[in-house]
Amino acid sequence: MKEKIHPKYEAATFTCSCGNVIETRATIGSTHIDICNNCHPYYTGKQKLIDSAGRVDKFRKRYGQTAPAEA
Repeated sequence: MKEKIHPKYEAATFTCSCGNVIETRATIGSTHIDICNNCHPYYTGKQKLIDSAGRVDKFRKRYGQTAPAEA
């Protein structure tokens, strides 16, 4: 490897807007992030299906599918 061309890979702290602190290593240093795995809807299970203009119902009607069965 060539000498003196690689960036420094040092300890970094990422702070989320929800207050979660992630300690890792990175080349960019410590920074603030907007969203993390503790507050992202996909990972927390709070994600909701947004039906804009009835597109889901239109798809189900077109292809003959019924509403999903509840468990």
